[in-house]
Amino acid sequence: MSAIAIDRPRTESANIASQIASAAAIHIKGLEKSFGNNRVLRGIDLDIPAGQFVAVIGKSGCGKSTLLRILMGLEEPSAGYLRFDTAEGSDAQPNTRIVFQEPRLLPWFSVADNVAVGLGEGVPQDISRRETVSVLSEVQLAEKAGEWPSSLSGGQKQRVALARALVSKPGILALDEPLGALDALTRISMQELLNRVWRELGFTAVLVTHDVSEAVHLADRVVVLDEGRIVLDLDIPHPHPRHHGNPALAELEGQLLAAILGETRS
Repeated sequence: MSAIAIDRPRTESANIASQIASAAAIHIKGLEKSFGNNRVLRGIDLDIPAGQFVAVIGKSGCGKSTLLRILMGLEEPSAGYLRFDTAEGSDAQPNTRIVFQEPRLLPWFSVADNVAVGLGEGVPQDISRRETVSVLSEVQLAEKAGEWPSSLSGGQKQRVALARALVSKPGILALDEPLGALDALTRISMQELLNRVWRELGFTAVLVTHDVSEAVHLADRVVVLDEGRIVLDLDIPHPHPRHHGNPALAELEGQLLAAILGETRS
């Protein structure tokens, strides 16, 4: 196996007053991950330009979430190369955040205080309040700032989780099935919200999802994993925002489904 070379994102808290949102590029070469004798990732090569939205899809157990966790520094790879760059090409130590399927809100904190957790420690109260109010407005929950998580709907809780990730102005936002537990209509609404804040804030986004339609609706590129390898890397050449029911997008969904199922399309 090749030597491991990893340039890690920052994990320490940053002062939000001096932090500037800066999307980061991701460069992956020969990335491998094994758990005992189980090779989950088998030589992943992937370059993601700064500010791009990439979706990763595939069958359960194909390595999607493991790849995401390595990007976030939550798992160490067994081999390979991982580097982060600025949009100008210089080495970066980007601010990274992740949104999970479960909102993971603290029930004893108000909505605003849950969001403020994303700023880390040592942020002055006036700055924390200003940034929290601003990001809650972005996700259309400003009026819920003083409420408890128990009073929110499932979609509202996930918007709070998204706000908590966005408040520190991440350069890379990872999304691990963030809409998977929502009903169909709430999920579509959240897709529109996520697409809007990505376009407005300009971070690099990496989404893991089982939903092919969601991947095509949100992403600039969709990567299909199968048994730890990339079997398709498909551009989605349609402008944002996109509309559900577009027949051109449906054709792309068919290509992706065929790759996931191992079918040959004529």
